[in-house]
Amino acid sequence: MQRLFILVITILTLTGLAVPVLAAPTEITWYGQSAFRVVTTNGKVLLVDPWIANPANPNGKQDLEGLLKVDLILITHGHGDHIGNAVEIAKKTGAKLVATFDLMKALVAYAGLPEGQTGRPLTGSFGGQIPLLDGEVTVQFIPAAHGGSMDTPTGPVYAGQPGGFLISVKNGPRIYHTGDTDLFGDMALLHGQVDLMLVCIGDKFTMGPVRAAQAVEMVRPKMAVPMHFGTTSGQTGTPEQFKAALRKYGLELLMRQMKIGETLTWK
Repeated sequence: MQRLFILVITILTLTGLAVPVLAAPTEITWYGQSAFRVVTTNGKVLLVDPWIANPANPNGKQDLEGLLKVDLILITHGHGDHIGNAVEIAKKTGAKLVATFDLMKALVAYAGLPEGQTGRPLTGSFGGQIPLLDGEVTVQFIPAAHGGSMDTPTGPVYAGQPGGFLISVKNGPRIYHTGDTDLFGDMALLHGQVDLMLVCIGDKFTMGPVRAAQAVEMVRPKMAVPMHFGTTSGQTGTPEQFKAALRKYGLELLMRQMKIGETLTWK
């Protein structure tokens, strides 16, 4: 079989016919809380809410040190567990920031993120979408029901309204990162547009497992990965509760529980 494959490729090459190129898979790694790395089919690296060295990640320090190539950092809102290690990573790698306009300004003014790694092509607001990395990725800004202040040494400051992202990878999945949010009706507008839903389930500061399951029922992704649970005190929601709540809609098979540090391959 291998010899036959090589023979076919050789014939196609010699005759000048196009040789099909299989796209590499998209890789999604979870670091705990809401922190994810997405590696696109062409090797571009995106980080979302990069609190890499969070208490739930036993390899946080090593993971942070190992992030030597990052193209974009996406941040959903101004809370510290979502800004995380973004400034350190940006300074080390030169990664550019993708965020709403108010949050971008606040991160430069109060968090020390390099202004040269921001700009109007990298920002937008809810409902808008922007092409990035020469069309490799498209990001749509999705609203969220949450708070948006940012802590500074002199007290909290306004950092824009909280949100999430619909990240569409060329030749790859459409990923909806909810950020921190409660259930809201306009999630239904994403029905049929999402392959992978990264959904907060922790309760107290976001929707818990029951409302998160309702969100999945409204969006109907191909796969739902629970996040933002078990990291800080008060996050009582669990993946087991989330799966039980999904079962009431007949959607429990959509759930994919990731381990911290695990990489999911999407072909």
